[in-house]
Amino acid sequence: MPSAGDTPAVPGVSVALATHNGARYLEEQLRSILDQSVRPIEIVLADDDSRDGTVDLARAVVGDRIPLVVREHRPALGVRENFGAAIRNTRGALVALCDQDDRWSPNRVERALDVFERRPNTRLLFTNARMVDTLGHPLGYTLFEALEFGAAERSAIQSGHAFDAFLKRNLATGATVTFRRDLFDRAEPIPDPWIHDEWLAVIAAADNAVAYLDDPLIDYRQHDSNQIGMRKPGIRNKINRVLAPRGERNRTLARRTEQLVMVLSSLPSPVSADVLDAARGKLAIERFRAELPPNRLRRVVPVLRRARTGDYERYTSQGRLEILRDLLQPA
Repeated sequence: MPSAGDTPAVPGVSVALATHNGARYLEEQLRSILDQSVRPIEIVLADDDSRDGTVDLARAVVGDRIPLVVREHRPALGVRENFGAAIRNTRGALVALCDQDDRWSPNRVERALDVFERRPNTRLLFTNARMVDTLGHPLGYTLFEALEFGAAERSAIQSGHAFDAFLKRNLATGATVTFRRDLFDRAEPIPDPWIHDEWLAVIAAADNAVAYLDDPLIDYRQHDSNQIGMRKPGIRNKINRVLAPRGERNRTLARRTEQLVMVLSSLPSPVSADVLDAARGKLAIERFRAELPPNRLRRVVPVLRRARTGDYERYTSQGRLEILRDLLQPA
């Protein structure tokens, strides 16, 4: 697949903005980008078949203040491919991902640049965010609180074991992510059913090249039309997830992990043996879970036997809660 990696990246931060009928909030987002303390070198806008004047609005707001590159897609490509198109057309050494309906803090770019300058081995940075409602009013909690980004995961990232955390679940919400452009060249193509942000993050984590900032550097807007959103979890929500029908979830997790193992096994610059072993361990339990029988009584013995190995705590997103999920979920 062709990529902008064929030409040398230039110093600075490119913004990769994906839009779809985003006119309602886009002006506020664009103005927050234009008002950065350190301005990006360009905005690359990939539009997915908008019919509300999104692209014309972007051109009017940005004007000639910074370069605006537009790629319009009809028919729509979907979130993963639309973001991929935006990233592929960037030329900055760093790329900041951008949703159409958020609002950046004035120093988002400056803070990201500082991290990458101080930590040259970092390939992907994610940050906290302030959760806001449709009107931009604070909801009273942060993104990291909604994610329940805890001490064990923070310690894993800080101690050089980021892959152990990201193998269980994604922690890097795309709207907060900035990464080195060459990470995308290493990670593409983004396989279905992975999403762009989680795939970039897990590949960076496999290289032990992930960093985070606790400071909220964007306002992350929550509304009914979010394609990917984040709500603060409650106990009822957790119970509902445990008791929800399995559907294709386990088979999807197994397929995703198969893709990850295949890619990690074939990267031109190989990952460590420990990383590859961990990915294979994750694949083993996800295949086991995908093959569990529909009858809940017949799951009891194999699930409890597998639980004694520690694989649930080591490889699954919710640890022991996933044991209950496998025991109780209807097929």
